[in-house]
Amino acid sequence: MYFCVMEEWYHYLLLIVVGFSVGFINTVAGGGSLISLPILIFLGLPPAVANGTNRVAIVIQTATATAGFKSKGVSTFPLNIYLGFAALIGAIIGARIAVDVDGEAFNRILAIVMVAVIFIIIFKPKTNLSAIQERLTGKYLWIGCIVFFFIGIYGGFINAGIGFIIILFLHYFNHMTLVRANATKVAVVFMYTLSALAVFALNDKVEWTIGLVLAIGNACGAWVSSRVSVKKGDAFIRTFLVVMVAVMAVKLWFFT
Repeated sequence: MYFCVMEEWYHYLLLIVVGFSVGFINTVAGGGSLISLPILIFLGLPPAVANGTNRVAIVIQTATATAGFKSKGVSTFPLNIYLGFAALIGAIIGARIAVDVDGEAFNRILAIVMVAVIFIIIFKPKTNLSAIQERLTGKYLWIGCIVFFFIGIYGGFINAGIGFIIILFLHYFNHMTLVRANATKVAVVFMYTLSALAVFALNDKVEWTIGLVLAIGNACGAWVSSRVSVKKGDAFIRTFLVVMVAVMAVKLWFFT
């Protein structure tokens, strides 16, 4: 059993502020867990527990974001259910792997993922979001389900940076606009994170108090970002995320 490691009141305030930023970034694009995971580790949680605790906030964040998108008339039902179920099965496998990975190996893997995500953020191709005809049925649905099964494995294992992968796939393969891809993403992540959280909880890898405090910020950030233009603040978020991820990657790789 792991107990709350935060002794100062401002630690809770820090988590709410971090959670808001993470929820906003995750809903606009992705990669927010690359900030929240190291923060949880730096606050004293073992890596596997930080990974499991982060899922509490992600579940609440994605549920809030899904509601926010739906309130603005953006929904991709039933595609999100099909893809979400495929990812849910994969996430159980990924979470089981994460539970058994030792702390030092997890930190190194997280650092590598951070660097990879930096390159995705910087070099992702520009796209024309207008005049796109979606491809959501037939072979595109079946291939999508297979791909999301493997996305679920990665999501269950670490989840960091998964938003970029999902958005790029849905845009290029299914020809979805950024807004609809985001709406699909948060619904899918909600579904598979439920299964991953269950695995972490059953293995006593969740610090619920910290997770719920972080979730307050995540939910607020997700609600705000789901209801504003996805184009606002994109350049700022991209620059901010690259800097933060680079700092966190160096810290985890050389100072664990």
